[in-house]
Amino acid sequence: MAEAPWLTIVGLGEDGPDGLPPASRRALDAAEVVMGARRHLALLGDLAAETIEWPVPFADGLPILMRLRGRRVVVLASGDPFWFGAGAVIARKLDRDEWRAVPGPSSFSLAAARLGWPLERTFCLGLHAAPLSRLKPHLAPGVRAIVLLRDGESVMDLARYLAEEGFGASDLTVMEALGGPRERLTEAKAETLTDAGFVHPVAVAVEVAGEGAPLPCASGLADDVFDSDGQITKRPVRALALSALAPRPFETLWDIGGGSGSVAIEWLLSHPTTEAISIEARSDRAARIRNNADRLGVDRLQIVEGEAPTALDGLPLPQAVFIGGGLSNDLLIDLTTRLAPGTRLVAHAVTLESEALLTGWSGRLGGTLLRIALSEAAPLGPKRGWKSAYPVVQWQVVL
Repeated sequence: MAEAPWLTIVGLGEDGPDGLPPASRRALDAAEVVMGARRHLALLGDLAAETIEWPVPFADGLPILMRLRGRRVVVLASGDPFWFGAGAVIARKLDRDEWRAVPGPSSFSLAAARLGWPLERTFCLGLHAAPLSRLKPHLAPGVRAIVLLRDGESVMDLARYLAEEGFGASDLTVMEALGGPRERLTEAKAETLTDAGFVHPVAVAVEVAGEGAPLPCASGLADDVFDSDGQITKRPVRALALSALAPRPFETLWDIGGGSGSVAIEWLLSHPTTEAISIEARSDRAARIRNNADRLGVDRLQIVEGEAPTALDGLPLPQAVFIGGGLSNDLLIDLTTRLAPGTRLVAHAVTLESEALLTGWSGRLGGTLLRIALSEAAPLGPKRGWKSAYPVVQWQVVL
């Protein structure tokens, strides 16, 4: 039989040792050191092993854990350590044969069991260290969500956020210390919830309702969703750009000439694993991109302030690139040299000069050219007529 690893990550519920499976009990009995948050250590009571309280912030505990290598160590975590838990952070630091995990029921499972909700159709989100705006892409009437929060005070912050977004009519079930003797459930509308002295650990079940405006699932959000100084890829053109960029899970986009950040933000909204870097030369627009991304729930957008191609140095290579501003021959030369084969490149041109540039490059590298000419109905005296926008030429190529 292979030797047991030196580290065991034990998922602990609020019922303390009463709910531990045999494997967790054996690990604790054999442990030389037990490391965990003060609350977790208190749930277990007196232990024969040495105990170390995990410090705050969490990252400060990792060097302490690494120094315990070679001893029998148990790390305590809440419920399932690999569902918005500490397990993944710890496992990244170790070889696979150095650790094992014995998960307990997750807070999401316990909450769904209390409410009778099918977990596979319930949106689950951990917001221990993330902004409440991460909820924004998922707010639509009929959505059920279970949200884990940092502390009791965050419950009222969540209720206020929902009301401000127009979803104050949402039904909330605040669940404290699920599965333990301190368990308490409080039900109220988001707009009428009062502070009942909620305490950690806390989860909130949300049945979304109200007159707020949900974000559509398709590309091409309305222009007024984004704060802009006018430098924005308009909705129909943006939808065509996203279609050409074709975002896929775990891919990264470079959005060169970010403007309002609309293309990068919609790329990120397409899938939770996508990444994007927006390159913008103007500081006021870079700040506007940051605000748009944070407000729309994609705070993971990375913003680089500077001019391409110089600002591209040192960035992780993307799978797709969009040039919405700053198009030049030097930039295209740099990108075709810098980027890996298979990278998808989409560039837009409005002026005759930039259109000629894309026409020449498409003749060399191939790809497709698309001329987008849009018109909107507008007042014309007492009647209406078609008002044309400047045509946009789109070049799409796989390098």
